[in-house]
Parts: sequence; structure tokens; C-alpha cells
Amino acid sequence: MTLDHLLLLILVGLVAGFAATHLVAGHGYGLVGDIVVGIVGALIGFLLLGSFLAEHVLAPLGIPDASILGQTVIAFIGAAILLAVLRLLGRVGWSAGSRRASSYSGRRRWL
Repeated sequence: MTLDHLLLLILVGLVAGFAATHLVAGHGYGLVGDIVVGIVGALIGFLLLGSFLAEHVLAPLGIPDASILGQTVIAFIGAAILLAVLRLLGRVGWSAGSRRASSYSGRRRWL
């Protein structure tokens, strides 16, 4: 991976992160949050799913995976997967916390 490819990956990740946060989450996480989601999502998309997505998603559409559009699609899918996992983990943590709060077994005072 050259420096040019890394910079392109970051820029594509920024665009994909912005699009994914607004589409999947319904709102953005701010400039820094969108940047982080996009870059991590782009890394997930390229490193873990890059060849699979290039073969099964981009090739039937006729989009070369080395193009900017192909890289943006792969980064967007990686960012969307990351956001779905974060949303799932957030709900699990939130529901566990609400169960603890609702199961308050404090001493009742009867008047």
C-alpha cells in the first residue's frame, strides 16, 4: 500500500462515512465522528470484504473495483456494517442498563 493509496482510502472513507452515518443512523456524528466511522468502515470494507464485494457486488454492475466509484461503494458498505454493529451493541448496552434501573429493589415506604 503506497502513500497515494492510503490518502485516497482516507478521502473515500470520509465521503463514505458521511453518507453511511446519515443513511444508517439517520443523523451524523459530527465532523470527527463521520471521519472516524468512514475511515474505519473503509478499512473494514477493503481489508475484510474487498475481494468479496468486488466480485459479487461491483462486477455484476460493471463497476471496476479500482475506480473511485468502486472504492467508495466498498467503503460505504464497510461503514454501514460498522454502524449496524455499533447500533446493535448500543441497544444491548442500553437495554441492560434499563433493566438494572427498572429492577430497583429499594425499600418501599408505605404511608
